Order: sequence, then C-alpha cells, then structure tokens
Amino acid sequence: MKSHNYFVYIISNPGKTVLYVGVTNDLAVRSEQHRENRGKPETFAGRYYCYKLLYSERYTYIQHAIEREKELKLLSREQKMELIKSGNPYLLFLKVND
Repeated sequence: MKSHNYFVYIISNPGKTVLYVGVTNDLAVRSEQHRENRGKPETFAGRYYCYKLLYSERYTYIQHAIEREKELKLLSREQKMELIKSGNPYLLFLKVND
C-alpha cells in the first residue's frame, strides 16, 4: 500500500516577525515556491518574505492535514510560537528534508 505524506508547516520571514501556516504534499517543492515568491505582493507569504521553515507536522491523510492547518490558523501568535518552540526551542530555521 502506498504511503502518502502531507505536511502542515509554519514559515516566517528572516526577522521572524510574521508567521504563515500552510499545507502541502511536497514540503521541498512548496518551500522552493515560497522562496521564489519573496517580495511578490500578490501573495501573503511573498509580500512579507515568508520562506524560512520553523515547524512542520506530517500526516498520512490530506483531510487530517487540512483540519490541523485550520486549527493552527486559529491560534494566536503566542500559541503558534509555543507550538514551534515545543519542537524547535531556539527558533532555528529548519532545513527541508526530501
């Protein structure tokens, strides 16, 4: 049986002043798309230079990933930061593993 991977992720800008929550089935490709969109005003992530990965969660089913993305989007900035720090206490920018 084929294994599926879906990711809920949080990215930020280099100054860590903005947080963006998203969902994807390919974290490496999506990260590259965010990087390429830096400074483009037509997207939220592009407008605020959000392309640095701080946090991710993997899911097997897209429905679960979408539900989790919606949950995370409802969190306050402080709650998102606590979540990020639970797995990344020093708020280091993470490398995307293929």
